[in-house]
Amino acid sequence: MKPADLLRLISLAAIWGASFLFMRLLVPQIGAMPTAFLRVLLSVIGLLALLAVLRCTWDFNGKLGKTLMIGVISSGIPTAMYSLAALVLPAGYSAIFNATTPLMGVLVGALFFSEAFTMAKAIGVLVGLAGVALLTRTGPVAFDLNLLWGAAACLTATTCYGFSSFMTKRWISERGGLDSRLVAFGSQLGATLCLLPVFLFTSADMPLAPLALPQVWLALAGLGFICTAFAYILYFRLIADVGPLKTLSVTFLIPLFGVFWGVLLLDETLSWAHLYGGLLIALALWLVLKPARPALQAETSP
Repeated sequence: MKPADLLRLISLAAIWGASFLFMRLLVPQIGAMPTAFLRVLLSVIGLLALLAVLRCTWDFNGKLGKTLMIGVISSGIPTAMYSLAALVLPAGYSAIFNATTPLMGVLVGALFFSEAFTMAKAIGVLVGLAGVALLTRTGPVAFDLNLLWGAAACLTATTCYGFSSFMTKRWISERGGLDSRLVAFGSQLGATLCLLPVFLFTSADMPLAPLALPQVWLALAGLGFICTAFAYILYFRLIADVGPLKTLSVTFLIPLFGVFWGVLLLDETLSWAHLYGGLLIALALWLVLKPARPALQAETSP
């Protein structure tokens, strides 16, 4: 991986790690679905302004429909799931669950996209699931139905990430490519259209008083403009440059930032479950992402 790609990867991890902090702040104030919808709506506005300033050519090369569908899978559903998880899970927990994304990518790739499924990857998936189980069972959050629902929401989101990365590779990168800014805009537009009916259905229960608080709008701006609009430009650029599985490895770094932001700014507590569960997930990611050993070539005699 080139230094520029590695820098993008670390930057993306820091930004997405902060997104769990913003969601944990916003969801108790304005609700899960309003947080999810306003996040993607603001990202569309931010990307629209960016594309206008940069005078990008609005040419999707016939791929607008595909980018909209990618947005539903890569952002619409995951954003809603993580917002729901923020009702019951600390920011650090959601960030660590997010680290299962490469594991889901391996399973999705093997089952639906003809990717090789090696023994190391199979063991990695099992070890990663053990890490998730340890985190949910022994962490500082009570093991109850709410925790299980929160974990299920996070794992649904990571499964969507696994699908969307391969869909982007097949539909966009391998068919001539597309400006990552256009892919980001189209995907966020698809996510916004996906969440609009849900938002309208639930908006009657949305508390309006918090919207008068400047800190709420600052958190929304950070979540929408930085953690979504800018982050997805980095994300789609990485998929085009280094491929889906290496891009999904960003989720290995996200827990470090997610837990750090949560402890630093939300006074969340650390436990040994964070360490043990995180180490198991880290081992799983190493098994999943390590390069395959080249097959030994048979020696030929002259």
